[in-house]
Parts: sequence; structure tokens; C-alpha cells
Amino acid sequence: MKLYPINAGNFKLDGGAMFGVVPKSLWQRTNPADNNNMIDIAARCLLIEDGNRLILIDTGMGNKQSDKFYGYYYLWGNDSLDKSLAKNGFHRDDITDVFMTHLHFDHCGGSIQWNKDRTDYEPAFKNAYFWSNADHWKWATEPNRREKASFLKENILPMEESGQLKFTALPEDKTLKGSDLGFDIFYADGHTDKQMIPMINYKGKTICFMADLLPTAGHLPLPFVMGYDTRPLLTLDEKELFLNLAADNNFYLFLEHDAHKEIITVKHTEKGVRLNENYTCKDIFN
Repeated sequence: MKLYPINAGNFKLDGGAMFGVVPKSLWQRTNPADNNNMIDIAARCLLIEDGNRLILIDTGMGNKQSDKFYGYYYLWGNDSLDKSLAKNGFHRDDITDVFMTHLHFDHCGGSIQWNKDRTDYEPAFKNAYFWSNADHWKWATEPNRREKASFLKENILPMEESGQLKFTALPEDKTLKGSDLGFDIFYADGHTDKQMIPMINYKGKTICFMADLLPTAGHLPLPFVMGYDTRPLLTLDEKELFLNLAADNNFYLFLEHDAHKEIITVKHTEKGVRLNENYTCKDIFN
């Protein structure tokens, strides 16, 4: 097995929204804001090369939305999904599976693109299956008013219409052991219903793709919960459970949204679970 970080682009989000009720005087120590109160955010995806399978976890925002839409998110940097794939010797047509942690636009928007004539949408990965789960799919296609702006039908419905959509099994408790993708999955419901956190066994290490359960290293303290989360009290419990497991078992936490920290480990302290070591992907994957 080989792992590759795939940067699908960088953007900015409001720091207050990213940290909920936590005062700016606290969160800006780790995630400094610009004059518009926006903080740096990455869309760091993960590519798994395992035998004949090439599995891409999340796909970023994509490029089919309007300039007005992207203007809300202050895109920055020169990274793109295609550039990052090419840098590692791959093309999107090589991808066999696209695993989406959840269907918010910044995690799955790159899964669907305009067709050649820009008259309709089509899968951006023509040879891949798209993986979600039945509970989250229902949640996303029949969205509540709180999340409706994050579940964009043009990102979601073409997956099913193409015949390329597949669902993972759902666990009896929180963790699905040995999924169809070859890795365990932790299911979290605080941010959105049935968000999936892949846990990949790699050279004796457990690499956890943290998605929005832990957006940045600055979110390690339990009360540091995003304003976007639909069930923040549940997020508290899920973070506590997962971070304790991570500290006990020396999990390597792959941070999708932290623009400046790629992989971290955590440890137990008197204040709770906190940062232990900070790594680049090259440190762990090479």
C-alpha cells in the first residue's frame, strides 16, 4: 500500500463559524484570522494505492460553481486536484473508488463536473465507484434547512444517476470493521448524520482521515466545536471518545482542513488530549 496527499485547493472560512462559541481571543492563537476574520483552510484529500485499487478520499469543492459562489470562500494558492494527482503520477481516470466522508460541498464537489458542452453534469471520475452510506445519503438528499446550503444537488444526484453510487455497511455501534474499501470506518453524527472517518492500517500505523470531526489541530480542546455542527453536544462526546482512542493507541491524525499542519499525534495531559507531535505527509508516507 502507498499513500499520497492530494491537495484539491485552499480557501478561507469565517473563524467564528469554525470555532462556534469559543472566543476569538482563544482560537486565534492557533488559527490566526485576517482582517475579514477569515482563517486559512485546506482541502487536503488522501489517495490510497492498494493493489489494483486507487481510492481517493474526498474531492474538495470542484470547479463547476459560479465565480460568485467561490468568491464567498476566498480561494488562494495554486493547488488543484488534477495538479496534485499528476504530481504523483496519476490521472483522475485511474481512480477506482471515490470515498466521501460526507456530502457537504467542500468534501464532494469535485466528484461531479460539467460535461463537455456544459449542458449537464457528469461524474468527474468516469471509472470509479462513489461511496457514501444509506443513512447519510438520505440525510443529504432530503436536507434539513440548517444544512441545505451545504448539500448541493448538482454535487450529489448525478452520482446515483450515473449508476456508480455504492453504500458502505452501517456499524452496530460506532466503528465498522473491515469495510468494502479495506479500512475500518468510525461513524460520527455530531457534525452531520453518519459522517465517516476512515482508519487506515499503513505499515503498522493507524492513519485516521479526520474530515470534520477534527478540522484543524486548533480544534483539539473538546469545547472547540464548529458552529456548522448540527449536534454540537454529540460532537463533544464523539471527539472525546475518538481522541482518547488516538492518544491511547498513537493514531496518526490526517488533517483535511488544517492548511498548516498535515498529520499530528496526540497525548493525554492534565487539560485533556492535546497535540503531541506534528508531521508532514512526507515524514509518514515516504
